[in-house]
Amino acid sequence: MHCSNFAAVVTGMILFLSASGWAADWPQFRGPGARGVAENAKIPLNWDSATNVAWTADVPGLGWSSPVVAGDRVYLTTCISDSGHEVPELGFYLGKTRGGDRLRWSVLCYSLPTGKLLWQQEAHSGSSAPIHLKNSHASATPVTDGKRVYVWFGSIGLFCMDAASGKPVWSAPKLGGRRTRHDWGSGASPALHGESIYLVNDNEEESFVVALNNSTGQELWRKPRARETNWSTPFLWTHAQRTELIVPGTARTISYDPATGEENWSLTGASSITIPTPFAAHGLLFVASGYFGDKLRPLFAVKPGAKGDITPSSEQTQSEHIAWLNRAAAPYNPSPLVYGDQLYVLLDQGFLASYDAKTGTEIYEKQRIHTGGIANFTASPWAAAGHIFCLSETGDTFVVQPGPEFRVLRKNSLGEPCLATPAIAGDRLLIRTAGKLYCISSTKQPATPEPRK
Repeated sequence: MHCSNFAAVVTGMILFLSASGWAADWPQFRGPGARGVAENAKIPLNWDSATNVAWTADVPGLGWSSPVVAGDRVYLTTCISDSGHEVPELGFYLGKTRGGDRLRWSVLCYSLPTGKLLWQQEAHSGSSAPIHLKNSHASATPVTDGKRVYVWFGSIGLFCMDAASGKPVWSAPKLGGRRTRHDWGSGASPALHGESIYLVNDNEEESFVVALNNSTGQELWRKPRARETNWSTPFLWTHAQRTELIVPGTARTISYDPATGEENWSLTGASSITIPTPFAAHGLLFVASGYFGDKLRPLFAVKPGAKGDITPSSEQTQSEHIAWLNRAAAPYNPSPLVYGDQLYVLLDQGFLASYDAKTGTEIYEKQRIHTGGIANFTASPWAAAGHIFCLSETGDTFVVQPGPEFRVLRKNSLGEPCLATPAIAGDRLLIRTAGKLYCISSTKQPATPEPRK
């Protein structure tokens, strides 16, 4: 093939992928910037198990990790029990754990255009440690740079696989294996930046945050943390002054230098359980910790460039480094969402509240999303196509009008348990249920063109 013809084919493929709607990557939990926002997505506003479904794929085993997307491939983790399909239990409860089964921790790769399973790679098999009944042994969302896929399986460690083939590249099993609070298991996902992958393992025995070379798995640095279990995913915050690795925690939220692990600043005053993932918008960092059983459920908006201990006094709601603070606004499981100038907080019990993202001023107090009875929410909300979406544990997605007036526009039902936060790729919405992966789209994708010989 002549160079000019080859260039034309490459250009044509790029244009095709851009037009087809599956060129936009969603490489980590909550997508680009961990914000849960797909600015130019054209996903449909209505669907059910048969309407606006491009394809469905069976997902073996059980896992509550979110799908991630790179190019035309979707990656997902799961844990398959030799004793049969595990049934999730929804809602709120304490004291229920499960474990002891022989499991196969696996990574799955699907075709984004068709839903075809392209490869399945087992990372480990063996007996399972006890976890909370609502948790899964594959709850951490993978992260990908398009070349490799990095998966954290909690008690059994971190694994790196080739994105194209699933072939194992390296593993770090010794990063796992610590006891968690009440044997509830882990949930924080890894984070990528440059040539490093970052992981926090907050537990009851030996907590730490660690940076590894993402090509080789070589450990670059490790810093000890308070012995307490948290479930919040680290966030790389890049602003004009520097890049910071933000790791929330019940004892302290800490900003680390991603190159060295040295602390930039710390912040105390969280609730007793920390789950939501930090993110940045409008030049501010949003950090939330909202265990529903505590009176203290703080939501912080942090300014860039801080140093040292930036904890405000008990009387302060603003300071040199804190743009605003609301001590009773944070959600428990779902991460907050900023869309436009508003910040939206989805509470597990089925309420939505909104604040001015820059000032913290309340725009509307918590409003019940579902008026037909109790609805619990674990998945984080997302924004796309000019709307806000909230997915309940029973598989109902509520489409909410953005802006100062609260209004639920419609409810889309799949009728299956859903705890995982969806992913968005172009005009395609990927929703994981207890046993399936749904690709929601109103656009019929053209067939992939044959390569020119």
